[in-house]
Amino acid sequence: MIRLTAYVTGSVQRVGYRARVVSLAREMGLAGFVQNQPDGRVLVIAEGEKKEDLERFASAIRIENAFIHVDDLDAKYSPGIGQYESFKKITGSNEVGERLDDGIEILKGMAINLNNMNASLNNVNASLNNMNASLNNMNASLNNMNASLNNFTAMTKDIAVMTKDLTATTKDLTITTKDISTTTKDLVTITKDGFENLGNKIDQNLEKQDETIEEIRELRSDMKSYMDRRFKRIEADLAELKEMKSALKEKGLI
Repeated sequence: MIRLTAYVTGSVQRVGYRARVVSLAREMGLAGFVQNQPDGRVLVIAEGEKKEDLERFASAIRIENAFIHVDDLDAKYSPGIGQYESFKKITGSNEVGERLDDGIEILKGMAINLNNMNASLNNVNASLNNMNASLNNMNASLNNMNASLNNFTAMTKDIAVMTKDLTATTKDLTITTKDISTTTKDLVTITKDGFENLGNKIDQNLEKQDETIEEIRELRSDMKSYMDRRFKRIEADLAELKEMKSALKEKGLI
Protein backbone atom coordinates (compact mmCIF):
# COMPACT_ATOMS: atom_id res chain seq x y z
CA MET A 1 0.00 0.00 0.00
CA ILE A 2 1.08 3.57 -0.76
CA ARG A 3 -0.10 6.60 1.26
CA LEU A 4 -0.57 10.17 0.00
CA THR A 5 -0.49 12.95 2.59
CA ALA A 6 -1.43 16.29 1.10
CA TYR A 7 -2.07 19.75 2.56
CA VAL A 8 -4.16 21.86 0.21
CA THR A 9 -4.25 25.68 0.42
CA GLY A 10 -6.45 28.23 -1.31
CA SER A 11 -10.22 28.75 -1.40
CA VAL A 12 -10.94 25.19 -0.27
CA GLN A 13 -13.02 25.43 2.92
CA ARG A 14 -16.81 25.86 3.00
CA VAL A 15 -17.04 25.77 -0.79
CA GLY A 16 -17.78 22.06 -1.34
CA TYR A 17 -14.14 21.07 -1.85
CA ARG A 18 -14.18 18.08 0.53
CA ALA A 19 -17.26 16.60 -1.17
CA ARG A 20 -15.49 16.71 -4.53
CA VAL A 21 -12.39 15.06 -3.02
CA VAL A 22 -14.50 12.25 -1.54
CA SER A 23 -16.23 11.68 -4.91
CA LEU A 24 -12.91 11.53 -6.80
CA ALA A 25 -11.29 9.21 -4.26
CA ARG A 26 -14.19 6.77 -4.35
CA GLU A 27 -14.22 6.79 -8.16
CA MET A 28 -10.51 5.80 -8.10
CA GLY A 29 -10.99 3.13 -5.42
CA LEU A 30 -8.88 4.89 -2.78
CA ALA A 31 -9.32 4.84 1.02
CA GLY A 32 -8.62 7.57 3.58
CA PHE A 33 -10.19 10.88 4.61
CA VAL A 34 -10.33 14.61 3.99
CA GLN A 35 -10.52 17.15 6.82
CA ASN A 36 -10.54 20.95 7.24
CA GLN A 37 -7.65 22.33 9.29
CA PRO A 38 -7.85 25.28 11.72
CA ASP A 39 -5.31 27.27 9.63
CA GLY A 40 -7.59 27.25 6.57
CA ARG A 41 -5.90 24.36 4.79
CA VAL A 42 -7.44 20.98 3.97
CA LEU A 43 -5.71 17.71 4.91
CA VAL A 44 -6.07 14.80 2.49
CA ILE A 45 -4.83 11.31 3.35
CA ALA A 46 -5.38 8.60 0.75
CA GLU A 47 -4.07 5.05 0.39
CA GLY A 48 -3.95 2.88 -2.71
CA GLU A 49 -2.05 0.01 -4.25
CA LYS A 50 -0.17 2.02 -6.89
CA LYS A 51 1.69 5.29 -6.61
CA GLU A 52 0.50 6.19 -10.14
CA ASP A 53 -3.12 6.12 -8.91
CA LEU A 54 -2.29 8.43 -6.01
CA GLU A 55 -0.42 10.81 -8.32
CA ARG A 56 -3.44 10.96 -10.65
CA PHE A 57 -5.63 11.61 -7.60
CA ALA A 58 -3.32 14.42 -6.41
CA SER A 59 -3.55 16.02 -9.84
CA ALA A 60 -7.35 15.63 -9.94
CA ILE A 61 -7.93 17.37 -6.59
CA ARG A 62 -6.24 20.56 -7.85
CA ILE A 63 -9.75 21.83 -8.53
CA GLU A 64 -10.57 25.17 -10.16
CA ASN A 65 -14.20 26.29 -10.60
CA ALA A 66 -16.54 29.15 -9.69
CA PHE A 67 -16.19 28.52 -5.92
CA ILE A 68 -13.11 26.31 -5.44
CA HIS A 69 -9.60 27.57 -6.17
CA VAL A 70 -6.56 25.50 -5.18
CA ASP A 71 -3.46 27.66 -4.81
CA ASP A 72 -1.02 24.94 -3.73
CA LEU A 73 -0.95 21.23 -2.91
CA ASP A 74 1.92 19.90 -0.76
CA ALA A 75 2.01 16.16 -1.44
CA LYS A 76 4.15 13.53 0.26
CA TYR A 77 4.18 9.77 -0.38
CA SER A 78 4.95 7.08 2.18
CA PRO A 79 4.19 3.37 2.81
CA GLY A 80 0.53 2.73 3.66
CA ILE A 81 -0.71 0.56 6.51
CA GLY A 82 -4.21 -0.21 5.19
CA GLN A 83 -6.04 1.19 8.21
CA TYR A 84 -8.89 2.80 6.20
CA GLU A 85 -11.80 0.78 4.83
CA SER A 86 -13.21 3.60 2.63
CA PHE A 87 -12.78 7.27 1.91
CA LYS A 88 -14.78 9.72 4.02
CA LYS A 89 -15.07 13.34 5.05
CA ILE A 90 -14.33 14.25 8.66
CA THR A 91 -16.37 17.17 9.99
CA GLY A 92 -16.09 19.14 13.25
CA SER A 93 -18.90 19.69 15.76
CA ASN A 94 -19.28 23.40 14.91
CA GLU A 95 -19.35 22.99 11.14
CA VAL A 96 -23.15 22.66 10.78
CA GLY A 97 -23.87 26.22 11.92
CA GLU A 98 -20.93 27.54 9.97
CA ARG A 99 -22.12 25.79 6.83
CA LEU A 100 -25.59 27.28 7.25
CA ASP A 101 -24.03 30.74 7.44
CA ASP A 102 -21.92 29.93 4.40
CA GLY A 103 -25.02 28.69 2.59
CA ILE A 104 -26.79 31.96 3.30
CA GLU A 105 -23.83 33.92 1.92
CA ILE A 106 -23.76 31.72 -1.16
CA LEU A 107 -27.49 32.30 -1.67
CA LYS A 108 -26.93 36.04 -1.32
CA GLY A 109 -24.21 35.81 -3.96
CA MET A 110 -26.54 33.84 -6.21
CA ALA A 111 -29.24 36.49 -5.75
CA ILE A 112 -26.76 39.21 -6.73
CA ASN A 113 -25.74 37.18 -9.78
CA LEU A 114 -29.40 36.76 -10.75
CA ASN A 115 -29.95 40.50 -10.45
CA ASN A 116 -26.91 41.10 -12.62
CA MET A 117 -28.24 38.57 -15.10
CA ASN A 118 -31.61 40.36 -15.19
CA ALA A 119 -29.82 43.66 -15.81
CA SER A 120 -27.88 42.02 -18.64
CA LEU A 121 -31.11 40.67 -20.11
CA ASN A 122 -32.63 44.14 -19.92
CA ASN A 123 -29.61 45.48 -21.79
CA VAL A 124 -30.05 42.76 -24.40
CA ASN A 125 -33.73 43.71 -24.77
CA ALA A 126 -32.75 47.37 -25.17
CA SER A 127 -30.21 46.37 -27.83
CA LEU A 128 -32.89 44.36 -29.64
CA ASN A 129 -35.25 47.34 -29.51
CA ASN A 130 -32.51 49.55 -30.97
CA MET A 131 -31.94 46.96 -33.67
CA ASN A 132 -35.67 46.96 -34.49
CA ALA A 133 -35.60 50.76 -34.71
CA SER A 134 -32.61 50.56 -37.06
CA LEU A 135 -34.46 48.03 -39.23
CA ASN A 136 -37.47 50.34 -39.35
CA ASN A 137 -35.22 53.21 -40.43
CA MET A 138 -33.71 50.95 -43.06
CA ASN A 139 -37.18 50.07 -44.36
CA ALA A 140 -38.05 53.78 -44.51
CA SER A 141 -34.86 54.46 -46.48
CA LEU A 142 -35.70 51.65 -48.91
CA ASN A 143 -39.20 53.05 -49.34
CA ASN A 144 -37.72 56.47 -50.08
CA MET A 145 -35.38 54.88 -52.61
CA ASN A 146 -38.32 53.14 -54.30
CA ALA A 147 -40.16 56.47 -54.47
CA SER A 148 -37.10 58.10 -56.02
CA LEU A 149 -36.81 55.30 -58.58
CA ASN A 150 -40.49 55.74 -59.43
CA ASN A 151 -39.88 59.47 -59.90
CA PHE A 152 -36.91 58.70 -62.13
CA THR A 153 -39.08 56.35 -64.22
CA ALA A 154 -41.71 59.08 -64.57
CA MET A 155 -38.98 61.52 -65.61
CA THR A 156 -37.76 59.06 -68.24
CA LYS A 157 -41.29 58.87 -69.63
CA ASP A 158 -41.43 62.69 -69.70
CA ILE A 159 -38.18 62.76 -71.65
CA ALA A 160 -39.64 60.29 -74.16
CA VAL A 161 -42.68 62.55 -74.57
CA MET A 162 -40.39 65.56 -75.00
CA THR A 163 -38.44 63.68 -77.68
CA LYS A 164 -41.67 62.99 -79.54
CA ASP A 165 -42.59 66.67 -79.27
CA LEU A 166 -39.16 67.64 -80.61
CA THR A 167 -39.61 65.25 -83.53
CA ALA A 168 -42.98 66.80 -84.28
CA THR A 169 -41.41 70.27 -84.11
CA THR A 170 -38.71 69.17 -86.55
CA LYS A 171 -41.40 68.00 -88.93
CA ASP A 172 -43.09 71.36 -88.60
CA LEU A 173 -39.81 73.06 -89.42
CA THR A 174 -39.46 70.85 -92.49
CA ILE A 175 -42.95 71.86 -93.60
CA THR A 176 -42.06 75.49 -93.02
CA THR A 177 -38.94 75.06 -95.12
CA LYS A 178 -41.05 73.58 -97.90
CA ASP A 179 -43.36 76.55 -97.61
CA ILE A 180 -40.37 78.86 -98.00
CA SER A 181 -39.31 76.92 -101.08
CA THR A 182 -42.82 77.29 -102.48
CA THR A 183 -42.72 80.98 -101.70
CA THR A 184 -39.44 81.26 -103.57
CA LYS A 185 -41.01 79.60 -106.58
CA ASP A 186 -43.87 82.04 -106.37
CA LEU A 187 -41.36 84.89 -106.38
CA VAL A 188 -39.91 83.59 -109.62
CA THR A 189 -43.36 83.52 -111.13
CA ILE A 190 -44.10 87.03 -109.91
CA THR A 191 -40.89 88.25 -111.49
CA LYS A 192 -42.22 87.10 -114.80
CA ASP A 193 -45.51 88.98 -114.27
CA GLY A 194 -43.94 92.33 -113.55
CA PHE A 195 -41.69 94.31 -111.28
CA GLU A 196 -44.55 96.17 -109.60
CA ASN A 197 -46.35 93.09 -108.41
CA LEU A 198 -42.97 91.58 -107.66
CA GLY A 199 -42.15 94.30 -105.16
CA ASN A 200 -45.43 93.88 -103.34
CA LYS A 201 -45.14 90.11 -103.30
CA ILE A 202 -41.55 90.30 -102.09
CA ASP A 203 -42.58 92.55 -99.21
CA GLN A 204 -45.42 90.23 -98.26
CA ASN A 205 -43.25 87.14 -98.50
CA LEU A 206 -40.48 88.78 -96.52
CA GLU A 207 -42.92 89.68 -93.75
CA LYS A 208 -44.26 86.15 -93.77
CA GLN A 209 -40.73 84.81 -93.75
CA ASP A 210 -39.78 87.10 -90.84
CA GLU A 211 -42.84 85.96 -88.89
CA THR A 212 -42.01 82.34 -89.62
CA ILE A 213 -38.38 82.80 -88.55
CA GLU A 214 -39.47 84.59 -85.38
CA GLU A 215 -41.88 81.76 -84.56
CA ILE A 216 -39.09 79.27 -85.12
CA ARG A 217 -36.77 81.24 -82.83
CA GLU A 218 -39.42 81.45 -80.11
CA LEU A 219 -40.12 77.75 -80.48
CA ARG A 220 -36.41 76.91 -80.20
CA SER A 221 -36.07 79.20 -77.16
CA ASP A 222 -39.07 77.59 -75.45
CA MET A 223 -37.75 74.13 -76.20
CA LYS A 224 -34.27 75.04 -74.92
CA SER A 225 -35.71 76.48 -71.68
CA TYR A 226 -37.93 73.44 -71.21
CA MET A 227 -35.08 71.00 -71.83
CA ASP A 228 -32.75 72.93 -69.48
CA ARG A 229 -35.31 72.71 -66.65
CA ARG A 230 -35.85 69.01 -67.27
CA PHE A 231 -32.14 68.18 -67.34
CA LYS A 232 -31.52 70.17 -64.15
CA ARG A 233 -34.26 68.20 -62.44
CA ILE A 234 -32.77 64.93 -63.68
CA GLU A 235 -29.29 65.94 -62.42
CA ALA A 236 -30.72 66.84 -58.98
CA ASP A 237 -32.56 63.52 -58.71
CA LEU A 238 -29.45 61.58 -59.78
CA ALA A 239 -27.37 63.42 -57.16
CA GLU A 240 -29.95 62.55 -54.50
CA LEU A 241 -29.85 58.89 -55.55
CA LYS A 242 -26.03 58.88 -55.32
CA GLU A 243 -26.19 60.35 -51.79
CA MET A 244 -28.73 57.72 -50.72
CA LYS A 245 -26.57 54.95 -52.22
CA SER A 246 -23.48 56.26 -50.35
CA ALA A 247 -25.47 56.39 -47.09
CA LEU A 248 -26.60 52.80 -47.54
CA LYS A 249 -23.03 51.70 -48.25
CA GLU A 250 -21.82 53.40 -45.05
CA LYS A 251 -24.47 51.51 -43.08
CA GLY A 252 -23.42 48.24 -44.74
CA LEU A 253 -26.87 47.73 -46.32
CA ILE A 254 -25.48 47.22 -49.82
